[in-house]
Amino acid sequence: MTTPPAHIEIDGAPAADPQLLAALMSGYGHYTAMQVRDGRVKGLDLHLDRLDRSTRELFGRDLEGGRVRELVAGALANAGRRDASVRVYVYPGVRTVVTVADPAPDGPGAPQRLTAVDYWRPAPHIKHLGGFGQRFHGDAARRAGYDEALLTSPHGEISEGAVTNIAFWDGTSVVWPSAPCLVGITMTLLEGPLESVRRPVTLADLPGYRAAFVANSRTIAPVTAIDGLAFAVDEELMGRVFAAYDGVTPEDIAAPAQPGSSSR
Repeated sequence: MTTPPAHIEIDGAPAADPQLLAALMSGYGHYTAMQVRDGRVKGLDLHLDRLDRSTRELFGRDLEGGRVRELVAGALANAGRRDASVRVYVYPGVRTVVTVADPAPDGPGAPQRLTAVDYWRPAPHIKHLGGFGQRFHGDAARRAGYDEALLTSPHGEISEGAVTNIAFWDGTSVVWPSAPCLVGITMTLLEGPLESVRRPVTLADLPGYRAAFVANSRTIAPVTAIDGLAFAVDEELMGRVFAAYDGVTPEDIAAPAQPGSSSR
């Protein structure tokens, strides 16, 4: 790990904690993003497991779920919120930062138009920092009139959106691309109830699918186009998707982990 500089200034003023600031500036670390409603989170145990696994892989140390619960609960209390968008970041030295912001709108997201780009994230199984490529391609997509970038290999195999997972409907099954990607918490919560499958999906395969949707911690939304190929919004499919998500029981952040359950 790079030794932090002895002195750092921000807008001409010395930083209060140079070591923490150096960790934040390193761009190396990972995070999870969650929606909190009435102090509860869908898939909270999955978020805690993600944080612990990635901390072990990047920094060789545990990150106990109980500690994360305390930090999130404390940040929510200090912000005076029960509903919020919360992110938990982990940096070198296992410095943990919690941010609390306005909650994302509930309910279906606006239909999305995507454009394919030749880019796969490094270490895609980790929700890591330093996502310059994702931001670059996502911003370029929006400037071109699209809502999101769709990440593909040079051969057109689809992995994920820049900040979402994507699924396709062939009339029988919900299909998630099997290429390396971040398996999102929302994706994980939907896979079982929707009886979905994972298999390779390429741009050349897209005309064979009847519908598509994207999902992340902030939204679930139908896809209406990928470049020049239009998709109809399958209302029956989207109804099933939203019903599956609504059926997930949220977990109380402040509640202790049950004996025998994952605390990660």
